[in-house]
Amino acid sequence: MRLSFHGANRDVTGSCHLLEVEGLKILVDCGLFQGGREIDEENEREFAFDPRSIDILLLTHAHLDHCGRIPLLVKRGFEGEIIATQATRELAKVVLLDAAHLQEEEAERHARRNKRHGKPAPEPLYTEIDTLDALDLFGRRAHYEKPIDLGAGLTATYYDAGHILGSASIYLEHREDGGKPKTLLFSGDIGSKGSAIVRDPQIPPHAHTVVMESTYGDRNHKAPTPTIQELYDAIHETLHRGGNVIIPTFAMERSQELLYHLREGVESGALPHGLPVFLDSPMAINATEIFRRHPECYDEETKAIFDRGEDPFMLPELRFTRETADSMALNRLHSGAVIMAGSGMCTGGRVRHHLRHHLWRRESSVVFVGFAAPGTLARHIVDSSQNKDKKGHVKFFGDTIPINAHIYTINGFSAHAGRDELLEWHQAVHPKRTILVHGEEEKMAMFAAALEDTADVLMPEMGDSIRI
Repeated sequence: MRLSFHGANRDVTGSCHLLEVEGLKILVDCGLFQGGREIDEENEREFAFDPRSIDILLLTHAHLDHCGRIPLLVKRGFEGEIIATQATRELAKVVLLDAAHLQEEEAERHARRNKRHGKPAPEPLYTEIDTLDALDLFGRRAHYEKPIDLGAGLTATYYDAGHILGSASIYLEHREDGGKPKTLLFSGDIGSKGSAIVRDPQIPPHAHTVVMESTYGDRNHKAPTPTIQELYDAIHETLHRGGNVIIPTFAMERSQELLYHLREGVESGALPHGLPVFLDSPMAINATEIFRRHPECYDEETKAIFDRGEDPFMLPELRFTRETADSMALNRLHSGAVIMAGSGMCTGGRVRHHLRHHLWRRESSVVFVGFAAPGTLARHIVDSSQNKDKKGHVKFFGDTIPINAHIYTINGFSAHAGRDELLEWHQAVHPKRTILVHGEEEKMAMFAAALEDTADVLMPEMGDSIRI
């Protein structure tokens, strides 16, 4: 068995790993790199392997940094089988079609600009047709704890990773004739215990080698109760100042978790009963509908709400804004509203328009509730707001906009496990060798240091390969 690394190596996005076993080529995830302009160029590069040679793609979950280059893989020749849980299949459809739409819009925007300068029009990274071709390749459905025969003596078993709906850690076992089986575990993204919606992460069987995420390998998250109160306080403070609350949010899991807690706040009286809340993201709206279809993935508390015939994601004054005109109309609201819009890292989507109208307003607030990768607009806003010696500003849509709004960063809502939870998961799996991926290099090194006494720890770079 040989394993090579093609994304999320000493970085957080672009997860992609290639396993070769007796002529069989298995890709685990094929995610999009996310960040600045140089990241766009990284996405456009040729794969370090021939996409036509890949037999099977095992998908851990439907976040863009794990599935976002699948249509590109298909565009460049992949014709194999994609295996995922049912919830991941449904969410990936929403995510990938939205990504393709954004790719085409971005290419069209650059084409208009290039035409004015006599330059050729760029092509989108992939199109909706490429995405539909990719969706046709989703084959067998993975069920938690049920092995899938991949051929060449290799089986894959999915375990609930507790990260988002349908997310999985993937346990691979290779049995050679008469020999001791070799075991390899891909953690995927590991969720945090006590999530409001999905179950806690399962602990997979012991594996000799673990490829493990390390997103928050340097710190723990705040406890849920003070985190939720921090959100409520930010809303109350903004309403008192006469502004709006803008929440850049990820369409899956984060949007639904926020709706869950906003509903709880209204029901308990911690938030005003008539608080207008807008979910201004067609993808998040679609994802919420998919969440409603999979109560089998929920923890006991959330499932009990469904069993009572109630909707854990519905508030009295919640409004879904699918149409562009409805989204634009929100710009006429000057105070008293909570507007949740994508993308979570502000790299695109409707949230950028809301930032344009509110970042300069001292009355308004921007509340970040998720990870902001280096090079993204979200990270720039957060970093600039923390620089007390220099007034921050951002440039987009041809304008320079001062950052006058109150900026809140609430880390406790992360769908990723914190440092101690990662250590606990690792100790339970008890691998002999640990390969760290999906983490910023400095944070990854801190987590590696915490593992030094218990395991052989590797931090591969892009293109490295090892024998399992």
